Amino acid sequence: MTLDALNIAATWPEIFLLTMACVILVVDVFIDDSRRNLSYVLSQLTLLVTFALVIRGETAQSVLAFNDMVVQDKLADTLKLFILAITFVLFVYSRDYLRDREIFKGEFYVLGLFAVLGMMIMVSSANLLLLYLGLELMSLCLYAMVALHRDNGNASEAAMKYFVLGAIASGMLLYGMSILYGLSGSLALADIANVVATTETQIGLVFALVFIVVALAFKLGAVPFHMWIPDVYHGSPTPVTAFISSAPKIAGFAMVMRLLVEGLGGLHGDWQMMLVILAVLSMAAGNIIAIAQTNIKRMLAYSTISHVGFILLGILAGTKDGYASAMFYTLAYAIMSLGGFGVVLLMSRAGFEAEQLDDYKGLNQRSPWFAFMMLILMFSMAGVPPTLGFWAKLAVLSAVVDIHMTWLAVVGVVFSIIGLFYYLRVIKLMYFDEPADQPAISCGRDMQIALSTNSV
Repeated sequence: MTLDALNIAATWPEIFLLTMACVILVVDVFIDDSRRNLSYVLSQLTLLVTFALVIRGETAQSVLAFNDMVVQDKLADTLKLFILAITFVLFVYSRDYLRDREIFKGEFYVLGLFAVLGMMIMVSSANLLLLYLGLELMSLCLYAMVALHRDNGNASEAAMKYFVLGAIASGMLLYGMSILYGLSGSLALADIANVVATTETQIGLVFALVFIVVALAFKLGAVPFHMWIPDVYHGSPTPVTAFISSAPKIAGFAMVMRLLVEGLGGLHGDWQMMLVILAVLSMAAGNIIAIAQTNIKRMLAYSTISHVGFILLGILAGTKDGYASAMFYTLAYAIMSLGGFGVVLLMSRAGFEAEQLDDYKGLNQRSPWFAFMMLILMFSMAGVPPTLGFWAKLAVLSAVVDIHMTWLAVVGVVFSIIGLFYYLRVIKLMYFDEPADQPAISCGRDMQIALSTNSV
């Protein structure tokens, strides 16, 4: 295979996705609102074909392309498949919500596809420059999606906060990367890893590491860099909240793996203790503050912060099992979060946002099936056996115990028990309280199938 053919083969999914996103952008200009469903259908077909291209191009060996800037390996292929599948389901969840609020526009789908492209670039980056470009492509699309509902003051405010804090985080990341480049003379992660492994730890390297860890904590939403998450989750249109809480977390995990593990693995002793502090603070603040919330989107936002703490536990372990458990936890959380916000979207209807916890009173009497789906999702997020969330937590805690940091595993268990309260509160409202009103819960067959499959 020639070099050009190798380059194209490694990036076929991204090339196709970019092409179709541009085509949909142009097509959407020439259709009226009555035919807007065409943008939705084309977007879903694009995700399906891209999914098939990723599967078709899967390789057991790591392949470098474009002058070693792009890496195609098992990690990249797996994460890409989950990002594409989650976005496909999200688009199914979102259609009725957007149509009811008269914001069923092609921009939502085009921005979503470009954000997915950014995530796929991040996942396959073997170079600091490419990693940063993928991050910014994703971030800029998410800023615009948060502000999609232009007539909503909360959405505009959330977008502004997200943009300002996101810019600060990007600046810190870029500054840390510039120091790494100055010390190593290369933007390639492999070259940086060699320099780190063959030289004594310098104050400059640790300085760069601090900026990079702070930026990663901002992007993931770890305490004390979490302040944007509750406001953005609350102010965004619910489909955008569902999107931000799921697929970008997978891309964020990939960024941590590429930067800290592959690029700065030689500094594991330095960044491990940083992640220990971030993990403990995230689990503590996320689970405790969530108890005080009466808005389910803000409750799930603080829940996200606590889950980020658990993901960091797996990464800081620094072992193969630790990284595997962190990846498993990230994918499990993305699926759980998508399903949780899917129920919020299901409960919302024209002129009504099902954002308050009291809106879920008596859901079992209105729709036993969807109440049961929400029960599964809440149990899974809480880590109750035998749900997926339990096995994810168990894998992460086992990895921490294996490196003889049992006290950290105990801290994780304690905060999981505290967090159980606010998940059980939702279940109590659904099954033991009387509903304030009894409007029928109706949705399309595609939504029923997607949400049921997501939960089960």
